Amino acid sequence: MARYRLPGAARAARCRECGRSSHLIAEALGACVDCIRDHPERVLPAIQEFHAYSRRAFDLPTEPPQASDGAPCTLCVRQCRIAEGELGYCGLRSNRGGKLAHLAGTRKSGVLQWYYDPLPTNCVAEWVCAEGAHHGYKNLAVFYGACSFNCLFCQNWSYRDLARTRSPLVSAEELADQVDDTTACICYFGGDPSPQMPHAIAASELALKKAAPRPLRICWETNGSMNPGVLRHVARLAMDSGGTVKFDLKAWDDHLHQALCGVSNQRTLENFARLAEFGKQRPEPPLAVASTLLVPGYVDAREVSQIARFIASIDPAIPYSLLGFHPHFFITNLPTTSRRHAEECERAARDAGLVNVRIGNVHLLSEAY
Repeated sequence: MARYRLPGAARAARCRECGRSSHLIAEALGACVDCIRDHPERVLPAIQEFHAYSRRAFDLPTEPPQASDGAPCTLCVRQCRIAEGELGYCGLRSNRGGKLAHLAGTRKSGVLQWYYDPLPTNCVAEWVCAEGAHHGYKNLAVFYGACSFNCLFCQNWSYRDLARTRSPLVSAEELADQVDDTTACICYFGGDPSPQMPHAIAASELALKKAAPRPLRICWETNGSMNPGVLRHVARLAMDSGGTVKFDLKAWDDHLHQALCGVSNQRTLENFARLAEFGKQRPEPPLAVASTLLVPGYVDAREVSQIARFIASIDPAIPYSLLGFHPHFFITNLPTTSRRHAEECERAARDAGLVNVRIGNVHLLSEAY
């Protein structure tokens, strides 16, 4: 079991680089946002070591294997090359006899938990979803037990226990069978669906056939790190069914993204641009939706402004949700997002050209800073 502190009162930490102390510096990172942005070569190595520690706590690979003669997996941004006896970064793939072996995340078996959520739900995209006010129906929520990122502030960190044990296992057919006459939509999240997209795509196709001719929306909440070819399938399923694809755009500065999530954001940004362009074919309900978690001290108005400018350059009408942060997982010493912080970010997003901006998780907002 991971050894991390439970969330409690905000407490100060010190930046190893500049020496500044603040309750807006995460103990797990040991670096302030300015030093991460301005001196990444000096602060990122120690942060990467902490990422490795956080994964060893769950017996997961500390970094993507890159064996020169390894079996290649191209399903997500990690681009693993897995040697015999190794696991891929997500923990669901290995090498058997020199060939890629899928331990889960296929049509036959996905590592996941599922449950029904009465509509309207607390989905991040609920405010723009066509099912938002569909009372009397329910959502089939699918929580996948793997991820291609390693976010130190993860709100759903329990997926790591599922990835470590590779259980429970559910086939695509078994998952699709959970759709009944009052199921209006399916939402895949986690963890992240990216490492198990073959399972999610197969389950979606089966569920749509089962529901026909009744409509069934297929929706996704994802970090957007999947292979671009896989994204096309994901986008088409959502487009044709009236669903949405919500991307978490966690940070704009790539060094900050690496510090927080353990990986570059370039694949995510490129995929979001692809998705948003495709979404212009169906303005309502919106296909592409974006969100950003406002991590105190790190994801500030500067980050939000640049993310929003990027989104607006594609389509100013794309919905963008700014989410309040609660200390969790390995980042526990920070306060919850302040109201001032959230309002500054909302103004920055609108000033950058977006017209559909919303502050979410308002119950978490504080007056802490």
